[in-house]
Amino acid sequence: MADKYVKLEVGVQEEVIATVQSTGVPEAGDIIALDPTGFIHPSLLPPGAGPDLTLLPTSEDLSAGDLVNIYNDVGIATARKADGTVVGKEAIGYVLEASTSGNNASVHLDGLNTQLSGLTPGNTYYLSDTAGAVTDTPLATPGNFSQRVGKALGTSSLAFEKHSGTILA
Repeated sequence: MADKYVKLEVGVQEEVIATVQSTGVPEAGDIIALDPTGFIHPSLLPPGAGPDLTLLPTSEDLSAGDLVNIYNDVGIATARKADGTVVGKEAIGYVLEASTSGNNASVHLDGLNTQLSGLTPGNTYYLSDTAGAVTDTPLATPGNFSQRVGKALGTSSLAFEKHSGTILA
């Protein structure tokens, strides 16, 4: 249930829902509330005070934990699933929350991706040939894009590190 407060506007009281996640200027002056995990959402923090992330529209549905690529969609930076089988779809970041196509997603550009599963702690991980996913085996098929993306700190957490990668011959 969203936290609410009462606002006095021109002598009239109005119940308002507190802001849990910000898209920028439209939420200027809002009172904020903690998210369902009991923390302030990173989008509510000033630049440099929290994780390195950006809010971007998506061109496809994204699941929590997906690695994402950022591309130019008619002059607008847009997020989509990263894919090791497509040159130009390298991993630039990841999302911690699911998002549907056409909506905004908080894209983390570094940090800890805690929305994965089945990882082996200590193993190095690479961009997979399954869009948005990771693998502990570097891709080897000619024409694929081999990119190291981080090291597992636990079974569900990856310390994301963007690397340039290699187009395989």
